[in-house]
Amino acid sequence: MHSQLRNPVPAVAAIILRGDEILLIKRGAEPGFGKWSIPGGSVEIGETMESALKREVKEETGLDVEVGRLAGISDLIIRKDELIEWHYILINFFASVVSGQMGAASDVSECRWVKLSEIHNYDVTKTVIERLEQLSLL
Repeated sequence: MHSQLRNPVPAVAAIILRGDEILLIKRGAEPGFGKWSIPGGSVEIGETMESALKREVKEETGLDVEVGRLAGISDLIIRKDELIEWHYILINFFASVVSGQMGAASDVSECRWVKLSEIHNYDVTKTVIERLEQLSLL
């Protein structure tokens, strides 16, 4: 077990669709540095999941969103040798853009709209691909 990790961390992420496209961000920090994913992050103490999702999307992409229905919950557990480096409980929601100017910010190096049919051309995190397959979007 990781010496500093005491409990799993709740995290939210947004599946933001626009026609046949999905909004992806390129992670600028671990876990998943350099990989493409969907916007999101940890829920802070005293914050609701909805407000955390709105904050994280705004911080990473500059966009304001309306939070929709739950899209699924899963675990992300990353081990190195025998140690657990990361353990997130990922809570995915559908969301839609209501305003804002898109641009990479915070711990993101890039953000862009990607056709769902072309998502396999990107180094997308395994958890995002699995969630999109479960939702029959891929």
